[in-house]
Amino acid sequence: MGGQDGDTETEALQSARWLYCGEPDDRQKAVLVQFSNGKLQNPGDMHFTLYNSTDLVNPRQKSHRIVAAETDRLSYVGNNFGTGALKCNTLCRHFVGILNKTSGQMEVYDAELFNMQPLFAEDAIEREPPQETQNKTFRDKLDSCIEAFGSTKQKRSLNSRRMNKVGSESLNISVAKAAENIIDTKGVDALVSDALQDDVQDDSLYLPPCYADAAKPEDVYRFEDILSPAEYDALESPSEAFRKVTSEDILKMIEENSHCSFVIEMLKSLPADEEHRNRQARSIWFLDALIRFRAQKVIKGKSALGPGIPHIINTKLLKQFTCLTYNNGRLQNLISSSMKAKITAYAIILALHINNFQIDLTALQRDLKLSEKRMIEIAKAMRLKISKIKASLADGREEGHRLGTLSVPLPPAQTSDRQSKRKKMY
Repeated sequence: MGGQDGDTETEALQSARWLYCGEPDDRQKAVLVQFSNGKLQNPGDMHFTLYNSTDLVNPRQKSHRIVAAETDRLSYVGNNFGTGALKCNTLCRHFVGILNKTSGQMEVYDAELFNMQPLFAEDAIEREPPQETQNKTFRDKLDSCIEAFGSTKQKRSLNSRRMNKVGSESLNISVAKAAENIIDTKGVDALVSDALQDDVQDDSLYLPPCYADAAKPEDVYRFEDILSPAEYDALESPSEAFRKVTSEDILKMIEENSHCSFVIEMLKSLPADEEHRNRQARSIWFLDALIRFRAQKVIKGKSALGPGIPHIINTKLLKQFTCLTYNNGRLQNLISSSMKAKITAYAIILALHINNFQIDLTALQRDLKLSEKRMIEIAKAMRLKISKIKASLADGREEGHRLGTLSVPLPPAQTSDRQSKRKKMY
């Protein structure tokens, strides 16, 4: 009988057909174990427990598994992650085959190999969370987990955040000490006075050089400080369309809304003299560029206003009217609020040179998408004379506008309403 059974089993093995049972989820793989300290004499006496990660979202965490085994003498533990995991699991695949003697099929399943290491009592004591760990916040515990099991990117982000925190704390301490020393040295009244004086000077920070003692209006804010000779020469080709503009071209601009109303009104009054017309056309083109440039917030790419802009003009706009910032891993040119104020001041000065040093501030303010109050503040900082006029509308009605005039001698510098209110408070 024994011989017949052996023959039957041999025939089944010889005629067995392989049947691969698909690629199951990592959590369903068969478990193969090997023991780091030798071979088991009585494997039937082992008790195994398999633990699967509860995180089913993170692809790096959901496949984590831990196998625990116990005998009468020792406890063993193995895992498929961390420093104790076997590298062969990532370099090759393991399979387990189960022969069905009745059907003659060898059912093949995916498997995973675990290296079981003995767990001694001392290790168990060390693994108990110390008192300081129990008192940690959730953020601290999460950071500890990132240190132990996080990806390279997560660990780099953690180190960066900790360095920033240390730097911020050190900076706050230094600033606090410096403030205490200044207050003790100068006193509160002197500091308030200095702050008010700084506020008065803030509006002049973004203005080009002002020659307050000039004898003529054109020398108060010099044209060369707005456009250098090299920049002026570079505008010859781009401004050609403005120089040759006709009434039909202007009507088309109005219909297509391709240029702001302030620029169109200036194009309507270009002088006939070729030399003056050329200068006006280049100035109007750059004024139009400033208005379009100011409407942006972040400059994307290397070109400030798209193709067709001379390189020297593009460089001027980026270097003189933007702040370099770091965002999302790359450098960007940002047009901040202070830069927008600077562009406004330069646009006003350029418009004054174009229009005989008298301009409609309200019309320019609307094209710059600026509030009237802020426009008046900047004009006052530039020491323009502000007056009221009646402007005619297309439907025959009239509305009140603000007129800005640059004349010498310059009026005294005026403070804004905001600064006057602050002075009254003190």
